[in-house]
Amino acid sequence: MFSLSLVGLATADIVSLPVVNRAFSEFAIGSDKRIFGKLEFLGGIGYSSSNPLLGALSAIRFREDHQTFVAVLDTGHWLTGRIERDDEGRLSGLADLKTRSMFNSAGQDENVKYQMDAEGLAIGKGEVFVSYEVFHRIDAYPDPGFMGARPTRSLPLPFPRKEMRNNQGMETLAMSPETGPLGATLVAVTERSLDADGNVLAAVLDGPLAGPFAVVRNDPWDITDGAFLPDGDMLLLERRFRLSDGVGMRIRRIDGTKIRPGAVVDGDVLIDVDLSHQIDNMEGLDVVKMADDDIRIIVVSDDNHSILQRNLMLEFRLPQAK
Repeated sequence: MFSLSLVGLATADIVSLPVVNRAFSEFAIGSDKRIFGKLEFLGGIGYSSSNPLLGALSAIRFREDHQTFVAVLDTGHWLTGRIERDDEGRLSGLADLKTRSMFNSAGQDENVKYQMDAEGLAIGKGEVFVSYEVFHRIDAYPDPGFMGARPTRSLPLPFPRKEMRNNQGMETLAMSPETGPLGATLVAVTERSLDADGNVLAAVLDGPLAGPFAVVRNDPWDITDGAFLPDGDMLLLERRFRLSDGVGMRIRRIDGTKIRPGAVVDGDVLIDVDLSHQIDNMEGLDVVKMADDDIRIIVVSDDNHSILQRNLMLEFRLPQAK
């Protein structure tokens, strides 16, 4: 949502992107405070490139090495790369960035944005899954090889197409852990496609607990991404934008045992911050398990290819006590 199209920019081949990084250690502007709600801020980076393809990042997923990542841009591009850390283990920058235009099911790339508005991303066994808005669908790509491949299949839509809002569809696509209460399965959550009671449409896509459920919506918050913790609880990243108090970011924790067909779920707010903190239009979230007692949450922004916005990556630590 909120992104502009890139006109006349071709990426028929994989393109390496130069990047300029700026690390920062303060989250609350002008303060060395470290604890925000129930999270500990560890550090962040702002980044930019002389190549205008870098930006509009919608979702990010880290590989098991905790360093390399796959991301999608809502302009219909893949992005891969890795994070770098300083001597104290804090984020210091992005490196080895590569991008390419995504293929559709007909094997065409360089498609107009509204046909390839990639919003959600999940990694499974041998496949990468992407959810799209406007032309609502979930496509599966081979992994490895996704950057140069067309989708191998499309998953059945978990919601009636008539109930999907054009630019507020499946914003979140996340893989539940095998050891969690849902088992290893995909879960989709929309941004602001609502049921008759005003709750956000969501669904477990496979397994014994497959079926639709709903997430309580707290106006004016909209869900922009989500990921699962190792214990099977789900984190949902939410964005607020209204003229009265500007942009905000918050993260909710949903008890994984409560996600069932027909359920309406809500959860504790882990963090709730505004523009007095180092945030922008926060769009992507992933969970990285560094160790059993060291669970990281990494959040990224979508700059909409606007000179008024920033590309940010923030890292938090989640204390083990709920």
